[in-house]
Amino acid sequence: VQLQASGGGLVQTGGSLRLSCIVSGGTFSSFVMGWFRQPLGKEREFVARISWRGDNTFYADSVRGRFTLSRDNGKNTVYLQMNSLKPEDTSVYYCAADRKLGILPSAYGYWGQGTQVTVSS
Repeated sequence: VQLQASGGGLVQTGGSLRLSCIVSGGTFSSFVMGWFRQPLGKEREFVARISWRGDNTFYADSVRGRFTLSRDNGKNTVYLQMNSLKPEDTSVYYCAADRKLGILPSAYGYWGQGTQVTVSS
């Protein structure tokens, strides 16, 4: 199973970005998909996750109301729409997949390579 994340970049405070993660090598609809982020020098932290059919999402308190997670099982892709970005959202963002719901990094067995998001003040 391979995950390819994209969509990161540099944006000003208050701006928006949409991250994408394409999964190959497995049955996409059998995976719970999650996003995590790891600020420089800090531990990886949970951002959001979405259930197999996309009907159940869960967000970290720090992003709830600003970020929206969705998936297109026909395109093997999950999307993280990030609005009202803040400097503290600056991080490397990773998509992850596994077959069970979870919010800990250890709950996910498959990881993408990460994409950098930088929010300038």
